[in-house]
Amino acid sequence: MEAGLLNWSPELAQNGQPRYIEIADAIARDIRAGLLAPGGRLPPQRRLAERLGLDFTTISRAYIEARSRGLVESHVGRGTFVRAEAAPAPVPAADPSRAREQDLAMNLPPEPDDPELLAAMRDGLAATAADLVPLLRYQSPTGAERDRAAALVWLAARGLAPDPDRIAVTPGAHVTMCAILSALAAPGDVLLCEAVTYPGLRSIAAKLRLGLVGLPEDAAGILPDALDAAIRDRAPKALYLNPTLRNPTTHTIPTERRAEIAEVLLRHGLPLVEDDAYGFVPPSPPVPIAALAPSLAWHIGGLAKCIGAGLRLAYTVAPDSRGAYQLGQSIRTLAVMPSAITAALATRWIEDGTADRIRGFIRAEAAARQALAAEVLTGLTFESDPVAFNLWLRLPEGAGRAELMGRMAGRDIGLMPSDAFTVAGPPGEYLRVCLGGAISRERLRDGLLFMSNTLAGQTWLG
Repeated sequence: MEAGLLNWSPELAQNGQPRYIEIADAIARDIRAGLLAPGGRLPPQRRLAERLGLDFTTISRAYIEARSRGLVESHVGRGTFVRAEAAPAPVPAADPSRAREQDLAMNLPPEPDDPELLAAMRDGLAATAADLVPLLRYQSPTGAERDRAAALVWLAARGLAPDPDRIAVTPGAHVTMCAILSALAAPGDVLLCEAVTYPGLRSIAAKLRLGLVGLPEDAAGILPDALDAAIRDRAPKALYLNPTLRNPTTHTIPTERRAEIAEVLLRHGLPLVEDDAYGFVPPSPPVPIAALAPSLAWHIGGLAKCIGAGLRLAYTVAPDSRGAYQLGQSIRTLAVMPSAITAALATRWIEDGTADRIRGFIRAEAAARQALAAEVLTGLTFESDPVAFNLWLRLPEGAGRAELMGRMAGRDIGLMPSDAFTVAGPPGEYLRVCLGGAISRERLRDGLLFMSNTLAGQTWLG
């Protein structure tokens, strides 16, 4: 068998990842498939380099990577061998108390349940553990160089190609928004936003004592003329937008309107805080406004909705290098730094393709749940998007949002009333209905059916 291993020639995935990662992935894949037996010797590095037409350094890095994952072990003078225990170890039993922890007040993405995807995610976590000691150190408030490089790769998929010195790895979109707005505005200043907007912005503005002015809009988003007038009349310090799959309405501002908004901002020199929390979810989203007005835009590419909220990471693009430095100083004050462990894990998943697989799962599962909701909630009025995690439900005449939330208690479906989102005008009888989180499709169907029946006129009496 050993001769067979010496002749091993991996089939590389050609997925755009670094070659050394592709080779390490091939080692892991062939071990699982039984093509590489425990204890077998891998080809010498120079021989494999010649066989694959690659340089020696790439093969050396691949073997080091495989060793860091616990797949192989090296012995000076003897070579590199598949570890005797390289067969997949049993997955440790999950702690049931962890499974119970979820905040239904948040807009939760669907959770991965595909065994192969979960195995890849665990492999990334195990590989990250090889660097555990240095990852426990205090580090830069804007992330390590390798993590910023991964952020550039990730943001390129959104059509952004900023200079590296404008990039910051930050501890989640919420802290990032707070840091940016702390630098842009002082207590009493005005911030523009949508009339119905992300509730986190409202809490940050209240904490910083900023006044929010909600702008009128049509089906395409905020009105450029209204934005122009508000800038002239209210002297705001910035505009905040959540332009793709906006929380809670699921609206996406189309490309033409984004260009009109960018033109108004450039004319007045008004900064933009672009919260692109959902920008990586749709298969073909419009280009970020930051790409149209880069000198004014703070683009926040949060990972909570497209990979996982527990990472508490965002990839942020500042208008210039000076802004990135100032952001780092604000982050140091508010949170010291992003978590080096979770940043390294996100980088690993981006480099080996797992992040794209997670995003693909979330997109597909969100679409399936939207189809389920459309089937069950027939006859009710709501706004949604085929890949959004939620829908914006308009309650029928006579139904109250507070009463419905009470009736839905304990059904693991996150409901949030319109009061939390409304900046301008009285809140209407709307609820954000979250379709994601730990809830299964079957339990989601049961809960939505209960809600639909509850809202039917004949069953609304208490």
